Amino acid sequence: MTCIVGFTDKAKGVTYIGVDSQGSAGYHYRIRKDKKVFKLKDTDNALAGFTTSFRMGQLLMYATGLIDKRDEPDIDHEYITTKFVPKLIRVFEDGGFARSDSGEKSGGTFLLAYKDKLWRIENDYQVAEYEKGYDACGCGEQYALGSLKTSEGLDMDPVARIHLALETAASFSCGVGAPFYIMNTKDDEVIEFTS
Repeated sequence: MTCIVGFTDKAKGVTYIGVDSQGSAGYHYRIRKDKKVFKLKDTDNALAGFTTSFRMGQLLMYATGLIDKRDEPDIDHEYITTKFVPKLIRVFEDGGFARSDSGEKSGGTFLLAYKDKLWRIENDYQVAEYEKGYDACGCGEQYALGSLKTSEGLDMDPVARIHLALETAASFSCGVGAPFYIMNTKDDEVIEFTS
């Protein structure tokens, strides 16, 4: 199910996340109205794009208290790992989404953007940050990453690169479909592509 694409523009101090709209299970799919990308409740500078489960995404979308505004100048990998993730685990536990297998807690996968930073939160709650400044997750991940790599040397703005990556994923993965939505950490604009 899905393709989530994140891209950091360090020069402009902004991160973008683009998503598809398809919810799928096996050979069946439907286009969802609830978007897989959104701003977090507690800050205007953070957004998330999720895969794994719409339930997980809904809990994340409506959660409060994940980022304390007083901590915003210090939001980095350490903050996300030691403060954000423990709060996230509680949200998932309280919402009935968290799983535990032999004492090991697990959740789901999503991209988290804050200003000009991009992290990938994995099922086991590890926080990944990649040197390329872009990432993708979901069943269309490999296609999207291939597209982002090949567009590195082209004169394309971040929105065009993300849109191309999502189109590429939709061309090869039966779990990815338009419309596509792209947001950024600087403003509340939602860009929609119908294909």
